[in-house]
Amino acid sequence: MDQITNRQAICGVLCAAAREDKDIIVACSDSRGSASLTPFAREFPEQFVELGIAEQNLVAVSAGLAACGKKVFAASPASFLSTRSYEQVKVDVAYSKTNVTLLGISGGISYGALGMTHHSCQDIAAFCALSDMRVYLPSDRFQTARLVEALLQDEKPAYIRVSRQASEDIYKEGMDLTLNKANVLSEGRDVAVIACGEMVSHAVRAAKLLEAEGISAGVVDMYCLKPMDEAAVIRAAGKAELVVTVEEHSPYGGLGSMVAQIVSANCPRKVLNIALPDEHLIAGNSREVFRAYGMDAEGIAKRVASEMKHGTIRKGQREGGAV
Repeated sequence: MDQITNRQAICGVLCAAAREDKDIIVACSDSRGSASLTPFAREFPEQFVELGIAEQNLVAVSAGLAACGKKVFAASPASFLSTRSYEQVKVDVAYSKTNVTLLGISGGISYGALGMTHHSCQDIAAFCALSDMRVYLPSDRFQTARLVEALLQDEKPAYIRVSRQASEDIYKEGMDLTLNKANVLSEGRDVAVIACGEMVSHAVRAAKLLEAEGISAGVVDMYCLKPMDEAAVIRAAGKAELVVTVEEHSPYGGLGSMVAQIVSANCPRKVLNIALPDEHLIAGNSREVFRAYGMDAEGIAKRVASEMKHGTIRKGQREGGAV
């Protein structure tokens, strides 16, 4: 199969499902091209709603359609969906428990060259704070497709954030997905790396670099930010000396904050949170931004190795003496 983006994977699943289910509706805020949903709009014009650059209307109309029995997928750039329409998401979707799946496209710093106005570095914290809202950051096209298939089978609100560029393949087509259960990609004795979204591929490559330095690092794909698989966090942390989180998000209120809360309450370990800095980020493509902030595979491996060597954690330290 040719490499496609997670956005294209979503469109493929929705097109296949819409051929059998006329209640599936896709709504966009002048973003059908950016969301790779043009094929859906062409094939199902009566099941497609264009709201223009009006994210608040996008969410409100989507909630109204859902209240009428439709299964609605509302797509908009994550930077705008998570800020301009937050009130509507809070009231019309989460509080009202409408069957709306919000598609935050080009999340994180995917629009990096356009600057901070187009970065979405707060969406995990914002949407996880809403009761009855689920939050997902799938890591590749295969997991994205399986996630959308699963969400088509229920009627609960959800937010999916995907990147703009094609993500490296982590899984194979038809991979098994248990909704709201993290995937353990590898086991590690020294370090447990917990990552989400596009950062999973960087974490996997970083683990291989660490292995070459004699550091055993396991990787957990925490695609489900809310509800978070707490049992998976506790198991991974319990086997390691250092817990590392990697996320394309602010250091506040995201994956790192939630993992630290779970770890501190259940199996105290040091948690190293690798995230975007709390500042207005530099402009550049994803590769340039990740490299600048030490969030590519090489940067992650370097920071983890330094922590193991110079930090309060010492290699070989086991449970009972862990900090």
